[in-house]
Amino acid sequence: MPLRTRRRPPPGPTTGTDALTLESVTRRYRRGGRDFHALENVSMTVPPGRFLAVMGRSGSGKTTFLQCAAGLDRPTSGTVRIGGTDLSRLSEPALTRLRRDRIGFVFQSLNLVPSLTAGENTALPLLLRGMNPHDPAVRERALRTLAAVGLRDRADDSPLRLSGGQQQRVAIARALVTDPAVIFADEPTGALDPVTAHEVLRLLREAVDASGHTVVMVTHDPQAAAWTDEAIFIESGRIVAHENHPTPQTVTRRLAGPGER
Repeated sequence: MPLRTRRRPPPGPTTGTDALTLESVTRRYRRGGRDFHALENVSMTVPPGRFLAVMGRSGSGKTTFLQCAAGLDRPTSGTVRIGGTDLSRLSEPALTRLRRDRIGFVFQSLNLVPSLTAGENTALPLLLRGMNPHDPAVRERALRTLAAVGLRDRADDSPLRLSGGQQQRVAIARALVTDPAVIFADEPTGALDPVTAHEVLRLLREAVDASGHTVVMVTHDPQAAAWTDEAIFIESGRIVAHENHPTPQTVTRRLAGPGER
């Protein structure tokens, strides 16, 4: 099945707070007695309601980018802001609350709880917020979100009874249920067949177009990047290029050729 995207014009000048901002972000590790820069002086902004692809070869730093941007890892230096909140100024408990309340995660490994139903997995972020699991509003909200990804009728099924694509849709529903400021997706189609990948990307695209969510997706797949508004390319821990409205052909050429500094 061919991939299709719904294009929007490039955004004008940002008015108000960006969904995600990185300023001079560096992440340095100590390896073999020497410093290794997984990220080096990375600066960029993502406006609200934008779908961004983060691309690069294996080991380029794109996963470290996601971990720092999502507050899963603290940069060695520099500033990360989610909706104007400086993550470096937050204590660990406050950072945990921010990830819980304002960030959604969709990972290739899914991290669904097999002992819970699809509906319970979707509702889990609401319970972590402190909502009563017996409150009818919790189940109602989970069912409404599952309906948005086409799985309302599978709410009482275990993830083990769902296909890989259906499990990924539950993971997307779980990311959407708290109405987060930013959704981070790490290779969300990496283990899926092309038809199922198409469906997952369509859902992420709709989260941006219909609901105004911001999605930041790490991917190595030029076909997946073609669904996004913009792609950035990371090489040796630096952003070396960006492209508005990427196509599979332009992304493939960019990944195959030498980085532009």
